[in-house]
Amino acid sequence: MTQKSAVLYCRVSTEKETQDKSLDRQKMELMDFATSKGYEVAQVFSDRHSGYDIDREGLLDLLEYVKVYEIPALFVQDETRLGRGNGRMAVLHLLQKTNTDIFTLSDSGHVRLNEMDAMLLEILAIVEEYQRKLHNAKIRRGMRRAVQNGYRPEKNLKDRGNPEGRDRIDVPIEQIVQLREKGMTFEEITVTLKGLGFHVSKATIHRRFMEFKERNED
Repeated sequence: MTQKSAVLYCRVSTEKETQDKSLDRQKMELMDFATSKGYEVAQVFSDRHSGYDIDREGLLDLLEYVKVYEIPALFVQDETRLGRGNGRMAVLHLLQKTNTDIFTLSDSGHVRLNEMDAMLLEILAIVEEYQRKLHNAKIRRGMRRAVQNGYRPEKNLKDRGNPEGRDRIDVPIEQIVQLREKGMTFEEITVTLKGLGFHVSKATIHRRFMEFKERNED
């Protein structure tokens, strides 16, 4: 993607066929708007759904797309197309986290938020940052406790001195079990193993651990 890539989002509130023209009009107007701002449209997302519901296929695809491809700009008719009520603030916050600029036709440029919305987004960002710091502190504490209790993860890796150890790409069930026995959560285990080079998700770790328990209970 180029630095001037953008996505469009169109939404109508019902699934009535009469709304087709509205979606088409939004798309055409936003396409022209993005082009006038010097952006190349990479993808168009749309929904036929209430703005109060955040469980929208187009919206969820949009949020994933801008995160994966680091899209710098989003064009919408107006901010209510993204959502209404608390859902709107949640979407704005997620787009803020991906550093995605929002342009609206109604504002003829960057979205203009009122003071209350701007302050709320700032508060959300501060709270999330402290949550992240607390989360990392808990993980470090859990790892320290595990090491104090004798856990040595490096002993199970080939490139850390053990030629009989596992490759990094494997799911190290022995280490997962050891860390669980040390009282660590699956989230803490996931972060710990990722730090050691294992590219595994929390869901995979949980599934493998449950499979291990089932095998040993038989």
